[in-house]
Amino acid sequence: MDSLNSLIDGFGTALTPMNLLWAAIGVLLGTAIGVLPGIGPAMAVALLLPVTYGLDPTGAFIMFAGIYYGAMFGGSTTSILLNTPGESAAVVAAIEGNPMAKAGRGAQALAAAAIGHFAGGMIGTILLVVLAPTVASLAIGIGAPDYFAIMVLAFIAVTSVLGASRIRGIASLLIGLTIGLVGLDRMTGQQRLTFGSLHLADGVDVVIVAVGLFAIGEALWVAAHLRRSTGRPIPVGRPWLGRADLRRTWKPWLRGPVIGFPFGAIPAGGAEIPTFLSYVTEKRLSKHRDQFGKGAIEGVAGPEAAASASAAGTLVSMLTLGLPTTAVAAVMLAAFQQYGIQPGPLLFEREPELVWGLIASLFVGMVLLLALNLPLAPVWAKLLQIPRPYLYAGILFFAAVGAYAVGGESLDLVILLVIGLIGFGMRRYGLPVLPAVIGVILGPAAEQQLRRALQISDGSVTGLVNTPFSVTVYAIVVLIVAWPLIGRLIVRLRAGRKTAEKSRTVSGG
Repeated sequence: MDSLNSLIDGFGTALTPMNLLWAAIGVLLGTAIGVLPGIGPAMAVALLLPVTYGLDPTGAFIMFAGIYYGAMFGGSTTSILLNTPGESAAVVAAIEGNPMAKAGRGAQALAAAAIGHFAGGMIGTILLVVLAPTVASLAIGIGAPDYFAIMVLAFIAVTSVLGASRIRGIASLLIGLTIGLVGLDRMTGQQRLTFGSLHLADGVDVVIVAVGLFAIGEALWVAAHLRRSTGRPIPVGRPWLGRADLRRTWKPWLRGPVIGFPFGAIPAGGAEIPTFLSYVTEKRLSKHRDQFGKGAIEGVAGPEAAASASAAGTLVSMLTLGLPTTAVAAVMLAAFQQYGIQPGPLLFEREPELVWGLIASLFVGMVLLLALNLPLAPVWAKLLQIPRPYLYAGILFFAAVGAYAVGGESLDLVILLVIGLIGFGMRRYGLPVLPAVIGVILGPAAEQQLRRALQISDGSVTGLVNTPFSVTVYAIVVLIVAWPLIGRLIVRLRAGRKTAEKSRTVSGG
């Protein structure tokens, strides 16, 4: 009841005219910036930090929250329409959303994503209000072996369900893990795969990798095939979800937040792992598995809801522990410190108006985001009607701007082109792009957690499986790996039973 009363007070703060204006500005700016490849929510919040110096803390953080959610949806827009994720959390949306767009169903994919973001954000924020103390206490108890087990699960899951074969999925993952090795070893300080370049000592930024593999790789692939095809504009299609679409999406919209929220709250979280796991889950549970990879709407609805809910989960550990689990949370933590406020267990007592006003503004921001983007879905989808040469020239320009904005170094553009050529080669030989991006995002963190776990156990491998949580996760991994073999065995047993029944019937007759 205390939380409910505090939330009601928070709505009183969030619904003042000025704070509503800041929320609307944040959602608009976030969506517009999220559409640009490579300029994700973290960079958007960082760029706008100086703008908020003159604002009161409550108004500033309400605007930041709007930017966060708006940029996540904006990243999904280009991911779906152009196969060019605006940020890493939108990578999964391209798998099913882009084939839908190419089939003339871009508006439906965007509508499924918008409603998914709304459902995920609403459910995630409700869980934030109800479960913040509980999730925070659980997050403290998760150790290095558990984090590593979660990342192994993500690696296995994504290589098992994508592409024409597991071998190609593993090959793509190894490419990503190799790119992830570039830079200084975090434990020893040794340079790895830097070729003597000081610029590469910090590693290759994941934004450059994602934009290179998706945007540059896709643009080169389209350019290589424009001679063979005319590259006609793609029709937009009707801008609403039919009954069949709603029947297929309402369950993913509800399942996504259950996966996304806990991962956002734990210190190895963020939106990447839960979106991948949500996609895997929807593919396993769907009655239309044959459509996956060709434009299954469940593969857009579930991951987008998971991504939005994970954003709410991120705020749990940041507000209650002062622990940023994503780049956006880290920038917001810096903003808190800029105002002389220290997030942590005492924040709810010292700054109740700020905290509950921020949480209430998340509900308001979700409504604004849905009201803004549902009518705009067919407008965004008309991007597909731009002739392909002009469209992909624009993508290359914005991809280059986004990559340059990451570090302000011209060498980043060279790295972008090299990774783009790798992406082109992967498309040429049928390697799925997503496992490579997973390898880059999670590879360095997985290595760090592995080495920590081994250090704690004095080098004993048993240190990786010494908690109930890690044992449970590895059991799931074994099940995923063995499932195809189990499936074949079941099919053979059923075929054997049918043959035996037929022979009995024949002999009886």
